[in-house]
Amino acid sequence: MLQIFSQKKHSVEPTNQIEKGCWVNLVDPTEEEINRILQETQVLPEFLRYPLDVEETSRVESDEGQILIIVKIPYPQHSKDMVRFETIPLGIVILENEIITICPVETEVLKRVIDSAMKQRIFVSRVRFIFNIFLRVASDYLRHLRLIDRLMEEYENELQQSMRNKELVKLLNLEKSLVYFNTSLKANDMVMVRLGSGRYVSITEDDEDILEDAQIENQQAIEMAKIYSDILAGMMDAYASVISNNLNIVMKFLTAVTIVLMVPNLVASIYGMNIELPFQHSHYAFFMTMGLSFLISLVVVYVFIKKKMF
Repeated sequence: MLQIFSQKKHSVEPTNQIEKGCWVNLVDPTEEEINRILQETQVLPEFLRYPLDVEETSRVESDEGQILIIVKIPYPQHSKDMVRFETIPLGIVILENEIITICPVETEVLKRVIDSAMKQRIFVSRVRFIFNIFLRVASDYLRHLRLIDRLMEEYENELQQSMRNKELVKLLNLEKSLVYFNTSLKANDMVMVRLGSGRYVSITEDDEDILEDAQIENQQAIEMAKIYSDILAGMMDAYASVISNNLNIVMKFLTAVTIVLMVPNLVASIYGMNIELPFQHSHYAFFMTMGLSFLISLVVVYVFIKKKMF
């Protein structure tokens, strides 16, 4: 998908032609769209293709007067009744007359940036526009982290009611998501620090305020991700201990039952031998041996109850 936005007097409006000072937004672009941008903007081909690789990391790169900024943005993936959060690259290319954003999939971050650009004058300065993207990305991380917190509480309640592998897999997915978030947030922070140095772009005082807000939000997201990750790791360890303890209780109970049932079997085995045995000529031999077996079993059960084996 190819979208082009041009700054008018009081608003940002979509257009079909690439103009001076426009914003070109590429989302999962086709080869035809990429070739058109290459021809009309003279952007370096690798700067358009790097962000389409979902494994790309956050970084800033400059070549031939063009600047490539890659930040990682959150991307939720839904499968049946589970949710897993990953991070994907968002590329921002700063040219002499245009700004190009490239993303392999359509995300809420870019939708919010487009809505903000339509309603507010965040496109007045190219640097301010980029820093506003950083602010939107950090805010989106915070939004997804709050969702992860709610999901953790929901899955914990489900585990308390029924401890199944399904709920544990859900928590494992959240733990993976927090690892992705924590790594990407730290990389994004490094990108903002490098841009804030003024080495790549000229920054005004107003731009610094927006960048500072973005860094504060990003740091808050880093702290939240770390806290939730620690809580989730502790929760997983606790439930692993509970599962192990439950297994030990079941094995202890089965062992005690086996010992109790072994006593009548032992007595029956002894009285099944073809030798002279007590009471073998008595009419009450069966009842006496069975009574003795049950009496010994009751004594064993009493001992186990006193030892809290049952």
